[in-house]
Amino acid sequence: MAESAGKPLLIELGVEELPIAAVDTLAVAFFNAVRKGLETRHFGIGREELDRTQQFYCSPRRLAVYLPWVACGQPRVHTKVLGPAVSMGLDAAGQAAAALRGFAAKIGVAVESLTREMTDKGERYVYVSEDVGQPLAALLPEILAEAVKALPIAKPMRWGAHAWSFVRPLHWLVVLHGDQVIEAELFGIRSTRHSRGHRFMADKPVWITDADAYVEALRSARVIADPAQRRERIHGEVARVAAQLGGMPQMDDALLEQIANLTEWPVAIGCSFDASFLAVPQEALVATMVANQKFVPLLDGHGALLPRFIGVANIESRDETRIRHGYERVIRPRFADAKFFFDEDLKTPLATHQKALAAVVDQSALGSLWDKSVRVAELARVIANRVGADAAQAAHAASLAKCDLLTRMVGEFPELQGVMGRTYALAQGESPEIARALDEVYMPRGAGDTIAGSALGRVLAVAERADTLAGLFAIGGKPGGAKDPYALRRAALGLARTLIEGGLQLDTRGLLLEALDAIPETALAAGLKAAKVTTALDAGARRAALAAEIERFIIERLRGYYAEQGIAAGVFEAVLAVAPSSLVDFDRRLRALADFTRTPECATLVAANKRVANILRKQAETGDAAAAAINSALLEVPAERALVEALAAVRHASTTAATGRDYAGALAHLAALDAPLARFFDEVMVVAEDPAVRGNRLALLAQIRAAFNAIADIALV
Repeated sequence: MAESAGKPLLIELGVEELPIAAVDTLAVAFFNAVRKGLETRHFGIGREELDRTQQFYCSPRRLAVYLPWVACGQPRVHTKVLGPAVSMGLDAAGQAAAALRGFAAKIGVAVESLTREMTDKGERYVYVSEDVGQPLAALLPEILAEAVKALPIAKPMRWGAHAWSFVRPLHWLVVLHGDQVIEAELFGIRSTRHSRGHRFMADKPVWITDADAYVEALRSARVIADPAQRRERIHGEVARVAAQLGGMPQMDDALLEQIANLTEWPVAIGCSFDASFLAVPQEALVATMVANQKFVPLLDGHGALLPRFIGVANIESRDETRIRHGYERVIRPRFADAKFFFDEDLKTPLATHQKALAAVVDQSALGSLWDKSVRVAELARVIANRVGADAAQAAHAASLAKCDLLTRMVGEFPELQGVMGRTYALAQGESPEIARALDEVYMPRGAGDTIAGSALGRVLAVAERADTLAGLFAIGGKPGGAKDPYALRRAALGLARTLIEGGLQLDTRGLLLEALDAIPETALAAGLKAAKVTTALDAGARRAALAAEIERFIIERLRGYYAEQGIAAGVFEAVLAVAPSSLVDFDRRLRALADFTRTPECATLVAANKRVANILRKQAETGDAAAAAINSALLEVPAERALVEALAAVRHASTTAATGRDYAGALAHLAALDAPLARFFDEVMVVAEDPAVRGNRLALLAQIRAAFNAIADIALV
């Protein structure tokens, strides 16, 4: 068999309906595991121009791998073993010497099978062997077994009287290399070329002639195996029916993925519900449609929910009316429950839940949800005073923010916390500002979400997250590795984004210290141990050390945030080095420096600053400290006098700009030092023999470095 020969490979696992949340994850993992098994055993898997067509396929009833070109066998392996030099291989009589006989015996061959080869160390005896490798058919069953074993299955299922387990019972197995079936067995099922069609429209074996015919063969049996094509069909079907019903579909990627993983041949069905249910907040109706039934809500041009929705069936029915009535029948009791919850919740003012919050434990070491509400309310009042928001409103809103957790609606739909708080507050006479803040306290809810839109909402969002971080760090809840059970990384990024994007000029360390001051002293022990803070420090010093730990944790979250915006890591490090107290200030410096890096002067100034930093560090190590001031009488070279004059000319303007947080302007002024600084290094020996002259020049460099460091340590760019 020629080692260059290859054919397309198809492997399909046919199973009972998979968990919808696991379909894509398992499909990708299966594809990667099969490919890894082939690569580990040195099977060629396709030329570069074919790599784009490698594909995983999946549906509720199957996981499949398709590779357009896989070698029929392992490549030939040539092994060369060098033996003794020819001059040492034969004795005086021309017979094999002991060294040559020993080499041949060690590798298990006769002396006569050895050849000679000239090497860079002279002519030597050589043994060359050739291993032709094994065919794919011999090793693929082993690769398949390994791939299945490696799948991330949280809860494997057992079936029948067998000891084996898998995500769901296996019913068929297709393994084709080109048009040839490769014999394999998995969970008692032997491989064939027979797949299965749609459970209802084509529930019979589907003959797969060869690996390349797989997708079309299944399509003819009413199965769209390609998940991307299935999503595209769902989009088209939903758009078609939405146009007929006169609404705009509300279908995000998560809902689209769930529908795709529930269907093999999706068909959209237009449905309606009783308009009287629109008295219930539309977020609740949307939540029950999406979460419980995977239906697509329809909105009007103003974003209001219409009394219509779209269900996506897994069948092309000759009588859509029956399916429509079934969907409408199943949604009615769900909406009735939501209406009951809403009506009952309205009978109880939010504030009356405050007493019950005292009975709900937040964290045992931190107290109840009411204790947390009190801490957040006090912190919100302080923050509001500093940013010009209404402190009384902030404290009142914070005291209500957790109350909707005890409502019936949020008990049924936890994702509506905040939304229902806003709705109930408005219905019960609270001001629109208070009601809006009860929702915005949770913003941003996810990576793509916006921050709170109102000043009061931002105050609550900051206070809530600062208290969460302070409390959980205090009791040792800092995330470790990939684990983050309290979602503190998300809380930290949400806090940072709200401060930065909301323009809240708050001292980050000071904010965290105030949050930690509200944490009971008894709760700090575990957190101090986790942060490696000595208990010998007094209470204030211990809290200060913990605040510094939390601040570092928050700033680390910003690395990815800025990287996504195209800001280089070196720019981030340069600003971090000067430790701005406010994240808003951090952001302004960062963006000014990022813009500065695109100017012609930046590269030479960065190089010069690195040189300045290295000189000052080395001289400090040798004890040659820079003088506090520059002595003009010691300026011997025109280039150093020119640099002093240039520094004097730009320093005032740069300092004024930096003081006004115009960091772009400050850097623009400092850019004027480019030419005189380059001339200085060309013409001046900084480490002069005269200590006074040397100290004077070091003082000049120290002042230049200080001027730049007022913005960022650009030597790190």
